[in-house]
Amino acid sequence: MTEKQALSSSELGTLWMTYQQKTMVQRIFEYFIEQADDKRAKEIMQDFHMKVINYIEDIKNILKNEGAVIPVGFTEQDVNTGVLKLYDNMFDIMFLRLNVEISMGLHTLHLNMAYRKDIVLLYKELTAFTQSVYDECVDYLQEKDVLPRPPAVSMPKTIEFANGTNYMSGFNLFSEKRALNTVEVAHLYNAIETNILGMQMITGFAQVANEPEVKKYFIKGKELAKKTVTDYTQLFLQSDIQPPSTWGANATDSKVSPFSDKLMMYCTSMLCSFGLGSNALGTAFSLRNDLPLKMVGTAKDVLTYGRDGGKIMAKNGWLEEPPQMQDRNDLTK
Repeated sequence: MTEKQALSSSELGTLWMTYQQKTMVQRIFEYFIEQADDKRAKEIMQDFHMKVINYIEDIKNILKNEGAVIPVGFTEQDVNTGVLKLYDNMFDIMFLRLNVEISMGLHTLHLNMAYRKDIVLLYKELTAFTQSVYDECVDYLQEKDVLPRPPAVSMPKTIEFANGTNYMSGFNLFSEKRALNTVEVAHLYNAIETNILGMQMITGFAQVANEPEVKKYFIKGKELAKKTVTDYTQLFLQSDIQPPSTWGANATDSKVSPFSDKLMMYCTSMLCSFGLGSNALGTAFSLRNDLPLKMVGTAKDVLTYGRDGGKIMAKNGWLEEPPQMQDRNDLTK
């Protein structure tokens, strides 16, 4: 029989990342399921939660068979299901939609880093699973009329090519900026929508954080999300485009935390990483030259904010280190 290949460094690293993310959402949705009022929403979350636990066990078994230590991730100590609601109805499914949106990108990326057949299969299954949950969330939220659709647009009747460099104008004070194209609208809309939900999430975190330094950090994050929404909304309004808005998913007035500061900090860090990736795509596909500058400025702020969060996590002993490569310099001493 052919001996199974050992895990590569890339595969070990991506499994470690997946374990961290899945154990985090496992704990978050233990709380959301317990608090759910809507039967259909509860069923969606319960099915998601059960399958996440199964995938966590799959990763554990792979690591055990390789003789690797199981990461700590997030445990039952990181959640308190018996407290008051921290968010209004609809936040749970809107958060689930955002989480699987992030997961779809991560699993596809990790699939491209996998070589061993069982790891490839794992990420194929995870990709299909998250896509299915995403569809369920979108259908549910549209039925409840809380998920605004991107702005309407007239269908093109002719094909156009840019004539000269005026198409890219955006800085010249004496020339009129062209209207946003649909590719630019798509990336800006997604950024506004994500930051609106992120602002509500981090508002709740700021209300219930235990450590003063963590509370201050979340307040700073709320203002950063608010600034991003304001800046990108202004770009929409300049082109007479209606920005997204929703009546649901707000934080309540609860001041009792359902989650540990460690979990809330990690969740915020994950959203920062997602925001950086989305900004990079938006910058790459924006042809009006004022837009990349705006997006790069936002990315710089998010990167600084994320690094500050990492320092807080390390300072408090919450930053679990990924598996390390051998330090050859140390081994040869």
